[in-house]
Amino acid sequence: MKIVTWNINGVRARIGNLTHWLTESQPDIVCLQEIKTVDEQFPRAEIEALGYNVETHGQKGFNGVALLSKLPFDEVIRGLPGDDTDEQARFIEGVFSTDQGALRVASLYLPNGNPIDDEKKFPYKLSWMERLHRWAEQRLLLEEALVLAGDYNVIPEPIDARFPENWLGDALFQPQTRQAFRRLKNLGFTEAVRAVTDAADVYTFWDYQAGAWQKNNGIRIDHLLLSPEAANRFSSASIEKHVRAWEKPSDHVPVAIDLALQPA
Repeated sequence: MKIVTWNINGVRARIGNLTHWLTESQPDIVCLQEIKTVDEQFPRAEIEALGYNVETHGQKGFNGVALLSKLPFDEVIRGLPGDDTDEQARFIEGVFSTDQGALRVASLYLPNGNPIDDEKKFPYKLSWMERLHRWAEQRLLLEEALVLAGDYNVIPEPIDARFPENWLGDALFQPQTRQAFRRLKNLGFTEAVRAVTDAADVYTFWDYQAGAWQKNNGIRIDHLLLSPEAANRFSSASIEKHVRAWEKPSDHVPVAIDLALQPA
């Protein structure tokens, strides 16, 4: 079963790229971030025509996440618990039936947090990560195959940036950010890409500015974390970086894993 995360950076602006990629890549489950649209305006017809079920948690103009699946949804939960005042659409989870039992997949768009001296933005990022930690603790108690996928806005290690020195003042690379990500992983998750390679120059995001793509000036901020039950079925991970060279691209590219699971 192929599961992919992709920050699409505006689904309506890139619906052509998305449908072309779905046809080419043939994922079973897709976690989208930054759909930048309300649920009612999500271009579901074009995606459903390709055989996908669609569930969204949208927001006008920015944020927004979605799940696309060839499998039927058993359950869908919108929003990360822990703060009833948080109106930002950044989290959706779906549950599916497989030959090995339940599969739970979450699509998340973690706050950027910049600038770090803003009295609200960086604290919001850290508090969101703490809520994610508490949610993950509870979900791991279910002992299900769990894939926690998305744009984490976290550069985990210096090797995950072409020029790490350029990110020292950025919320994506702050010690508190990286520590929170390590704490999350240390609950028992396997970080899929780093489970298969420790190479440098492995990136998922290239800015639109200053020829970053052409110069391979990238960072790795899109991650898939696997619970022990998912890691036991894990067979491969890959980054579909060729998509960044398409016309009107997102600044992120799809990151894919394969799990040895079949629909029930």
